[in-house]
Amino acid sequence: MTLVIILVTALISIAAFNNADLFNKLKFNAWLIKEKGQGWRFVSYGFVHAGWFHLLINMFVLYSFGTLVERVFQNSFGLGKGLFYYALLYFGGIIFATLLDFRRQKNNPYYDAVGASGAVAAVVFSSIILAPTNSLFIFPIPFPIPAYIFGVLYLIYSAYMGQQNKDNIGHNAHFLGAVYGLIFTVAINPQFFYYFTHQLFGL
Repeated sequence: MTLVIILVTALISIAAFNNADLFNKLKFNAWLIKEKGQGWRFVSYGFVHAGWFHLLINMFVLYSFGTLVERVFQNSFGLGKGLFYYALLYFGGIIFATLLDFRRQKNNPYYDAVGASGAVAAVVFSSIILAPTNSLFIFPIPFPIPAYIFGVLYLIYSAYMGQQNKDNIGHNAHFLGAVYGLIFTVAINPQFFYYFTHQLFGL
């Protein structure tokens, strides 16, 4: 499923690069959702991106972490249920990541957002629950850091930058997507949290 999501996202994003009408129809805009009833934007914005780098980095991260999460879900729940839960993780992350910005921006017709970052954050943080001691290389840090340490730093950074609101990056979406990934993964199988603590503390 990870590869299918990557392929579909890439095809739609590339098409939207050269089609402003398609891009504008799919992007997240809280005002249009509220005033025009265009609820599809809660999901469709995750399939368009601001440019090639935005698309490539999101899809690379999704591939890097999504294949692990998808495999663990399938091994834990079986093929069908595992894919179902993985779909709920990803698409739930897309929707959940927008909730704060929808509340804050629903009266602002000029606020737009695009990209799968919130959903990707959900997948990344699901993988942190499943494999917290895995080592990650994060640019520009020149050495690997454990996944759980990255998770803590990422949440702190996203929360802080979301409050600052000084750039065009959806830090609130990143934070909410990450939180959703953590909660969802533990909710579908509380044993995952036991494995998480066992790997970290031997409990």
